[in-house]
Amino acid sequence: MSVAKKQYKRVTVKSLVDMKANGEKISMLTAYDYTMAKIVDGAGIDVILVGDSASNVMAGHETTLPITLDQMIYHASSVVRAIDRCLVVVDLPFGTYQGNSKNALDSAIRIMKESGGHAVKLEGGSEIAESISRILTAGIPVMGHLGLTPQSIYKFGTYTVRAKEEEEADKLKQDAKMLEELGCFAIVLEKVPAKLAAEVAASVSIPVIGIGAGSGVDGQVLVTHDMVGMTHEFNPRFLRRYLDLHTEMTNAFEQYIKDVKSVDFPNENEQY
Repeated sequence: MSVAKKQYKRVTVKSLVDMKANGEKISMLTAYDYTMAKIVDGAGIDVILVGDSASNVMAGHETTLPITLDQMIYHASSVVRAIDRCLVVVDLPFGTYQGNSKNALDSAIRIMKESGGHAVKLEGGSEIAESISRILTAGIPVMGHLGLTPQSIYKFGTYTVRAKEEEEADKLKQDAKMLEELGCFAIVLEKVPAKLAAEVAASVSIPVIGIGAGSGVDGQVLVTHDMVGMTHEFNPRFLRRYLDLHTEMTNAFEQYIKDVKSVDFPNENEQY
C-alpha cells in the first residue's frame, strides 16, 4: 500500500522517527565529497552517510580500519557544504570510541564542531554502551550499527551474513533494544537474515535501516559508488546497480583520448 509522502524542507532525526511512525520508508546513501553530495541531496535523499567506507572507495584500502578522524572530518565537511535538505550522519572511525568513552566524546565533538555534521554513527552493541551514553549526554545524536560491523572484520574473519545462529541473533535483538533505550535515534542493520531484521524493526520505535537486511526494515542504505556502477568488482546479493557508470565513463575517456590524438578536440567552437 502506498503511503502519502510528507515533504520535509529539512530532514532531522525527528523526521526519521516520524517517517517510521507514518510507514514511510527512509532512503539513505553515502557521499564523501561536495560534488556527489550535491547530486544526492538534490535528488531528494533523506540521509547521507559519510561512511568510513571512504577508506575503501576513496582511498583504496582493503578495510575501513585505516581511515583517520581527521580524514573523516575532511570528507564530512565537504559533504555538509553541499547539502540543503538531507540529514548528514558521519561514521566515527575505528579507534576513536572503542574502550574509552572520553575519547569517544572528544571524537564526536570534533566531528560536530569541525565538519558541521548532524549526527554520528558507531558500530557495536553492549560493548560500546558507555561510549554511546557519553556522546548522547553532550546532545549529539547517535545512530547505531549492528550485524556485520566492518570495523570488526578481523574478529569475524569474513564479510558473510551475521546472526544466522540463535545465540548471535538473540544478542543482536537485545543490543537493538539497548540502543533504543540508551537514546539512539536509528540503527543500521548490515547483512543479517531478512526475517530477523524485520523482527528487530518491529520491536523498536526507532527506525531500522538495512543493507543486506531485506525489505521488512524501515529504510535502505547503499554505497553510492556501488549502486551507480562506478565500482564493478563488488557484487553482493543485496546490491542493485541502477547505472553502469564504469562502462559509460570508460567509453567516454577512451573517446576523449581518440579525439585529442586526432585533433578532433577542441574544434573551432571549443576554442577562443
